[in-house]
Amino acid sequence: MTAKPSFLAGFLEALQRSLVDTFRIFEVGEQGVETILAEWLTQLLVALVLIVIFLTAYLLLRRVLDAFVSRIRWRTQVEKPLVIGLRYVFFLLTALAIMAQLGVAQELLAAVARAALIALMFYVAWTLVTRILLTLLARHDLDRSIEQLLRNVISVIIAVVGSVTVLGQFGVDIFALVAGLGIVGLAVGFAAQSTLANFIAGITLLIERPFRIGDWVRINDQEGKVMRIALRTTWLRTRDNIFTMIPNDSVASAEIINFSTEGPVRVRIPVGIAYKESIKAARSVIMPILEEHAHVLDLPGMQPRVVATALGDSSIDLAVIYWLSPESFDSQPRISAELLEAIKEALDEAGIEIPFPHLQLFIDEAKGLKPVIEPLYPDRREQA
Repeated sequence: MTAKPSFLAGFLEALQRSLVDTFRIFEVGEQGVETILAEWLTQLLVALVLIVIFLTAYLLLRRVLDAFVSRIRWRTQVEKPLVIGLRYVFFLLTALAIMAQLGVAQELLAAVARAALIALMFYVAWTLVTRILLTLLARHDLDRSIEQLLRNVISVIIAVVGSVTVLGQFGVDIFALVAGLGIVGLAVGFAAQSTLANFIAGITLLIERPFRIGDWVRINDQEGKVMRIALRTTWLRTRDNIFTMIPNDSVASAEIINFSTEGPVRVRIPVGIAYKESIKAARSVIMPILEEHAHVLDLPGMQPRVVATALGDSSIDLAVIYWLSPESFDSQPRISAELLEAIKEALDEAGIEIPFPHLQLFIDEAKGLKPVIEPLYPDRREQA
C-alpha cells in the first residue's frame, strides 16, 4: 500500500510546473533564473554603453557645430534647425540600438529607420520653405495676414503628406485610410458645422483682406485693434486693453469699418457758441489750440479747421475738425478730451459764451399766481 503524497509536496510540484510553463512563454525553455537575469543584465549594459557612445559623439559634434555656426553669416537662421536635426539623429540612433538589443525584428527596425529619416526630411523641407517664404514676403512688403495664411497652408500640406508617407513605411494601406478618413470627415463635418464655417470664413478674410493686422476696426458693436487673424477667430484689442475673439463667420457677415486702411482719419468735435458771439472770434481762439497739439496733423488737404454746421435752437453749432495718423488713433478719445478741455478754457478766457438751452414759460389767466407775480412786476399792475 503506497503512501499518499503530502499537501506541501503537491503544492511545490505544481509551482515548479507553473514556472516552467511561464518561462516557455518567453521562449527560454527550462533555463535557470540566473541565466535569464544574466542575459537581461548583459542587454541592459550594452544599451547603456551604446547610449554613452552616442551621447559622447553628440556632444563632440555639437561643439564642432557651434564652432562652425559662429563663423558663418546667417547664424540665427541656421543654428536652431541644425541643432534640432543633430538631436533628432542622436535620439534615433539610440532608439534603434536599444530596440536591436531587445530583439526587435530587422524588418521593423528598417521600417522605423526609414520612417524617421522621412520625417526628418519633411521637417527640413518645412523649415526651408518657411524661411524662403518669409524672405520673399519681406522683399515684396506683403502684410502679415497673407504671411500667416501661407504658413498655415504650407504647414498643413507638409504635415498631411509627411504623415501619409511615414505610415506607408509600416505597410498601412493609404487608400483605405483615406477612404476611412473621408467617412469620418463627413460625420465630423456634420457635428462641427460652425467650426468649418469659421474656418472657411477665416480663409475668405485672409484672401479678401478687409483689414490687416494692426488696423483699427469696428465690427458690429466691437471696436479695437486687429492683433491676430486666425483660421477660426479674429482677435481685437480694445482701448481698455481687453482682448475680444470674434468668430470669423460673424466677421465675414458683419459690417466692417476700417479706420486705418486709407491713412489719416478725420475727427470732429461739436462746440456751440451763443448767437451774440462772432464765429470768427471763436475760430481765432480755437485754431491755435489745434495747431499746437502734438498729435494733430497739419498736412496739405488735412489742415485743422473750425466751421459752422448749424444754427441751433439756442446756439451756433460749430465743428472742430482735425486729422489723426493711424498710429495715433488708439488714443483718439484722450486727444479729443484734451482738445475739448483746452477749447472750453480758452473760450472762457476770451469771454465767449457757451450757451445751454433756456426755457421760457407763459401762463395765461393764471389768477392763482397773481399775489406772487404783481410784486415782481409793478408796471403791469398799473397798466391793468
